[in-house]
Amino acid sequence: MGNPYDEAFERSINDPDGFWGEAAEEVAWTKRWDKVLDSSNPPFYRWFVGGELNTCYNALDRHVEGGRADQPALIYDSPVTDTIKTYTYAELRDEVAKFAGVLRSLGVEKGDRVLIYMPMIPEAAIAMLATVRLGAVHSVVFGGFAAKELATRINDAKPKVIVSASCGIEVKRVIAYKPLLDEAIDISSSKPEKCVIFQRPMETASLKEGRDVEWATVMTDAQPAECVPVAATDPCYILYTSGTTGQPKGVVRDTGGHVVALNWTMKAVYNVDAGDVYWAASDVGWVVGHSYIVYAPLFRGCTTILFEGKPVGTPDAGVFWRVISQHKVKCMFTAPTAFRAIKQADPAGELIGGYDLSNFKALFLAGERLDPDTLKWAQSKLGVPVIDHWWQTETGWAICANCIGIHQFPVKEGSPTKPAPGWNLKVLDPETKESVKAGEIGALVVKLPLPPGTLPTLWNADQRYIESYMDEFPGHYKTADAGFIDEEGYVFVMTRTDDIINVAGHRLSTGAMEEVLADHPDVAECAVLGVDDELKGQVPVGFMVLNAGVDRPQQEIISEAIQMVRDRIGPVASFKKATVVKRLPKTRSGKILRGTIQKIADNKEYNTPATIDDPAILGEMEEALLNIGLAGARKK
Repeated sequence: MGNPYDEAFERSINDPDGFWGEAAEEVAWTKRWDKVLDSSNPPFYRWFVGGELNTCYNALDRHVEGGRADQPALIYDSPVTDTIKTYTYAELRDEVAKFAGVLRSLGVEKGDRVLIYMPMIPEAAIAMLATVRLGAVHSVVFGGFAAKELATRINDAKPKVIVSASCGIEVKRVIAYKPLLDEAIDISSSKPEKCVIFQRPMETASLKEGRDVEWATVMTDAQPAECVPVAATDPCYILYTSGTTGQPKGVVRDTGGHVVALNWTMKAVYNVDAGDVYWAASDVGWVVGHSYIVYAPLFRGCTTILFEGKPVGTPDAGVFWRVISQHKVKCMFTAPTAFRAIKQADPAGELIGGYDLSNFKALFLAGERLDPDTLKWAQSKLGVPVIDHWWQTETGWAICANCIGIHQFPVKEGSPTKPAPGWNLKVLDPETKESVKAGEIGALVVKLPLPPGTLPTLWNADQRYIESYMDEFPGHYKTADAGFIDEEGYVFVMTRTDDIINVAGHRLSTGAMEEVLADHPDVAECAVLGVDDELKGQVPVGFMVLNAGVDRPQQEIISEAIQMVRDRIGPVASFKKATVVKRLPKTRSGKILRGTIQKIADNKEYNTPATIDDPAILGEMEEALLNIGLAGARKK
């Protein structure tokens, strides 16, 4: 054993009962577990069987009782409404207990579902915590999601109550939520008994008599509710993620493993302690918002920041530095796409100099591959460790990370470092299912059991859970990502397995080509995907967004970028087509919609994804593709 990470990792794999049993001692239980890991029914592994606890108690009450009543628990920072509001642990506990009382008065009991369709306001977090306070199960749907997509989630979760707001704000645009909610309920076969609507001053929603109640009104006379213990194996929440069939998959998070794992990660992965200020710049509609805005920081006794804004435009590309400086943030977690947007708007990083970042110790990025150019830019401008880590909605926390609270490794560009303790990661050949040699690309899979805090199954869909994640590589969880592990044990996540393209019989990673394009000094961000080709099967096409202020001829930049790929990857890549675009189509969480672009390029029918940030961009992509001799797709 050479370092504390190696010792922790080996123990987590060889003695999971001892390793996670020790981690479980740090959280509050109303009944101690009988067994740390129940392996009796694979692939349905269960953690802390026989134990009972409450998620909200671990997030709030135990800290109030333990001397942190007056410490800030949550800071709401909203540049779009020019609002900053701080809740201490005692204040947040009291608000949550009152809203739990509201839900209880509306009939919500242990095991019931509450669907939350909210913008990034404190009431979203309060509703989540109030739901689990009652032992009920929340399902958060990103605010502003289309009615049809919201309806599919209502039908699947069958919520007794829906909590929503009158509107959300996208930079300067107000988006009315209530008409979307009403339409979703109208087309749903499952109907909620009640809807609680938080009225925001920018938009007043009309209420349906007998079904809808106003948040402010019902909170007036609400009686606070106490925490209801649940079994460690009971569900805490359902979070829907896109499915290949078009039917969303309801990822389930259990209660005991969730509390134990997330509490452990705050120190082990992010090196933050109780009292530190932690900021995940994401949204509660996504898994990052669940794990690292609402739950993990509060389990640990930290101060968490709930930010309603964008990395640029609210008001400028310096807003992240303002938040870090003003609230003394120690550690930040966001998506690489946010930093690419900042870098594009302020390539020289001039806005950073106006802020005091002396309390800032580490930046963590995840959600998209972290290209070396963005990594180097952030490192040089911020002067703190910039750490890539890799995880998924299903996993709930990092599969791979530079766990700086255990042992900090040197950063390798393009790598999220090594598997976190608990993650027995393997690289298998997709055809033979055998391990490949160090440095060879293959399917990234995790040998079962998965660690605590991951998905034990899908909501009411055990068979789909097996088919989606377990069937292809028996005894392993399929991440659907491809990559390799080098001689030193560093993991490189190159691309989704469906983004490995086959060019004249050569299996090539589009992610490797994206790394090359991103290294061009004029390129802010990029995407590479494979399109159909009669001769070679598939060929790669590159899309590049340029930095602000670049005034060179675009064709000159395109030619340079194509030559860079040919020089670094070789003529085998057959990389001959690229184009400059103003922006790339993305989900609201910042992921590039590569599959949709590919369908446009291949002239295949496509649906406008419900998660898209701006549907108008798809027309721009068609035009760009037509200009290089591709596209003409048919929109469904």
